[in-house]
Amino acid sequence: MKSNFTNSTILDFVNQRSLITKNIIWFIFDLIILTVSIGIGKIIFDDLIFLPLKYLLIYVGLTYLIYLLGMHLLSLNKTINRYISLLEIGLTGLIILSSNVFSSFIATMITGNYSKRFTFIVTLLSTLGVIGIRLFWKLMYNTITAPSSEQSNEKALLYGAGDGCSLYLQFSNRTSQHHNFIGIIDDNPTKIGTKIKGIPVLGSLEQLEHIKKEKDIDKMIVAIPSLSSEKYEEVLDICNSLDINVFKMPSVENIITGNYKQPNVQQVQISDLLGRKEIELDTSVLRNEIEGKVILITGAGGSIGSEIVRQISKHSPRKVILLGHGENSIYLIYHEIIEKYTGTNYVPVIADVQDYDTIYKIFKREKPDIIYHAAAHKHVPLMEANPFEAIKNNVYGSYNVAKAVDQAGVSKMVMISTDKAVRPTNIMGATKRMAELIVTGMNKNSNSIYCAVRFGNVLGSRGSVIPAFKKQIEEGGPVKVTDYEMTRYFMTIPEASRLVIYAGAFASNGEVFILDMGEPVKILDLARKMILLSGYNIDEIGIIESGIRPGEKLYEELLTDSEFIDRKINDKIMIGKVSEKPIDETLELANKLLHSKYTEREIKEIAIDYAIQSSYN
Repeated sequence: MKSNFTNSTILDFVNQRSLITKNIIWFIFDLIILTVSIGIGKIIFDDLIFLPLKYLLIYVGLTYLIYLLGMHLLSLNKTINRYISLLEIGLTGLIILSSNVFSSFIATMITGNYSKRFTFIVTLLSTLGVIGIRLFWKLMYNTITAPSSEQSNEKALLYGAGDGCSLYLQFSNRTSQHHNFIGIIDDNPTKIGTKIKGIPVLGSLEQLEHIKKEKDIDKMIVAIPSLSSEKYEEVLDICNSLDINVFKMPSVENIITGNYKQPNVQQVQISDLLGRKEIELDTSVLRNEIEGKVILITGAGGSIGSEIVRQISKHSPRKVILLGHGENSIYLIYHEIIEKYTGTNYVPVIADVQDYDTIYKIFKREKPDIIYHAAAHKHVPLMEANPFEAIKNNVYGSYNVAKAVDQAGVSKMVMISTDKAVRPTNIMGATKRMAELIVTGMNKNSNSIYCAVRFGNVLGSRGSVIPAFKKQIEEGGPVKVTDYEMTRYFMTIPEASRLVIYAGAFASNGEVFILDMGEPVKILDLARKMILLSGYNIDEIGIIESGIRPGEKLYEELLTDSEFIDRKINDKIMIGKVSEKPIDETLELANKLLHSKYTEREIKEIAIDYAIQSSYN
């Protein structure tokens, strides 16, 4: 038990380190090996030849610098050493050998001292040491992750006899969960009868019913990373009818880096069925924006706020302040994140964005470089019933944060907005549009940089339709769709959070960044896919139309007719040419709505009308 704990601790420590940190550790080991090799050479030949300290210092310094340069030029500094290949081992050895020979020549030219035997022994020891420590780590990792003798009683099939399958089998054998693979199925008839890692390809998806009867299959693991959403639906439809549980392999990136937890399969997600490919981003932009900085997230306990915390933590910030009003949600994200990332200082703060004095004091004390403002009331029907709270939190709360950014000298503020701010039909969307006007307007009168990022619904957030559908399916149905023609834009929470950080890196002049959400999805189709994903068919659960709720509309927009795309950062992030209004005018209206004798209905109508008109002025 103690050995397992130690092994797990070693792997957790390694997996929590960034690539830069890992490189630094490896190069420190290499410097120690080189220094020790020179020390041993000096001791061995001390009585035979005099080598002054100047010679030794030039030798070790120059060898190490040439070695670092060579590793960089051949990109060997990017090698994951637990998976180092024979070619990479050979190149590493060649670089350290060449570095020794060249440095010996230069040191001799400068000092006039030379020893062929000293150069030989130091070159031999340092080359063996640098290669040896990498081979030792590779062996140690393989030993730690070697499979146990336990094997699952469930009979499993793999779907896809390609590179993904081969990679998955190679690495799944190193995990503690050892699947009882009966065979592989693939739709390419030329692969039937062949084997991958000793496991036979039994047939195609069309033959699954026959294979199920013959082999008594319990589950199937999709081993095709690029499988289309239409094919996923077909697989689920067939497997549901045969009572076969469907899973998928982890992403190729996570398999290669070992960055996944047991079990070594994952549930098929609704995002797999929507057919929307996640946007590929230049991670160097994210790292340059975050690394070594102090970051503060408001609403850090919410769905978007907590995911921004997770995403920025991957890029080595110096400190992250988790600010939120709800103590339980802040407690949960704080304890989740400190267990995964030990190189960053995390500070949980309970505060309300409606309290300007407290927010200002926190900003002044913590001195953040960037603020991600995710705190907001976002639930449409709930805000329809509570318009005063929507104004206080979404309008005044955003103003308080923006003002404190200016007064405390924070460099940048990125506000999370929504497609519901476009031609709003509800108080939530209207207040978010007013918040956009305030935040982007602050850019004109401040030395700080402000921007807003506008996008649609995120899959799985607390206020989204996904949890509601899941609950209805678990209760046996029916699934309630407000209108069969209703459509929404959808994006996964991690993708949206990465795009927020990425877009914010390009902020300079009060921009409103707009994320390309792809094609809108019919809520009716989403309900059907959720039922399929849960292992049922439509007839078993049923779908009914419940009617549009207060404040909802049939479809959402990312831009109004009068707004347009000013320019693009890339194909998926656009900068909108969005109308502006004076901050004082927006605040004056908000104050008037809060302190007048208007009815709740009148407040909503005035706020919505103002938000709509703001897009045309």
